[in-house]
Amino acid sequence: MAENSAISWTRHTWNPWMGCTKVSPACDGCYAEAMMDKRYGKVQWGNHPRVRTGAHTWNDPFRWQRQAEKDGDRPFVFSSSLADIFDNQVDPQWRAEAFEVMRKTPRLVYLLLTKRPQNIVKMADAAGGLPENAALGATCEDQPRADKNLPALQVAKMELRPLFTFGSFEPLISDIIVPPAFMPDWVITGGETDQGGHKARPTHPDWFRSLRDQAAAAGAAFHHKQNGEWVSVSEVAGPGVHFQFDDGATVRRIGKKLSGRTIDGVTHNAFPEVTA
Repeated sequence: MAENSAISWTRHTWNPWMGCTKVSPACDGCYAEAMMDKRYGKVQWGNHPRVRTGAHTWNDPFRWQRQAEKDGDRPFVFSSSLADIFDNQVDPQWRAEAFEVMRKTPRLVYLLLTKRPQNIVKMADAAGGLPENAALGATCEDQPRADKNLPALQVAKMELRPLFTFGSFEPLISDIIVPPAFMPDWVITGGETDQGGHKARPTHPDWFRSLRDQAAAAGAAFHHKQNGEWVSVSEVAGPGVHFQFDDGATVRRIGKKLSGRTIDGVTHNAFPEVTA
């Protein structure tokens, strides 16, 4: 649904369908619900039918494939930004057809991010197998979700052999320690943004730093997408309401645009390597 995505860790987003059901604290401020349900009324969130997108959207990957062939590169495609590719309530045939599109566009690297990594193996098998040009990711916003989702992602990695695995630690709402055995190949972090009536929860700057350092120790690529609505008072100067954590660390609410995407003044923009 996006030609060139504003998301820093992907070039395109592709949504073969829209709609989802909230399953974890990361869903509290779901931007897809705020936009496609609350704002535009395109689909109802929750226990309602998912909405399949049109032929133009389903044809987008073929156009991107032709451009990638001309350019000789391998652009990343996030699927799905307005849904969950491994959602239990999606018609399995839609997933099978989406996987077939992926197989027919081999120069594209599909980023399959899910909050339901326990479904990956069985649903991929039912859809004819994981496409060879797919990477698998899991959202882990706090320690309980990391403890649950990263082992499931590791199982999927061992059984399905994706291009690589990645963890989306966004919105990061607690400190997270990742056991080395479950560290994904690519670590993405981000703070929360306001969505509709949901106001962003602040992220402690040390939570970002910790994942940055854990990724470096494990040799994983690290990408910091955004600070969100809140940023460390040492990172960006200016006005804004303060929030102080128990250890005295203070963040300032200045909005996503002004908060930027640096940690200690450094932009972390790493991507995993894929073969040409």
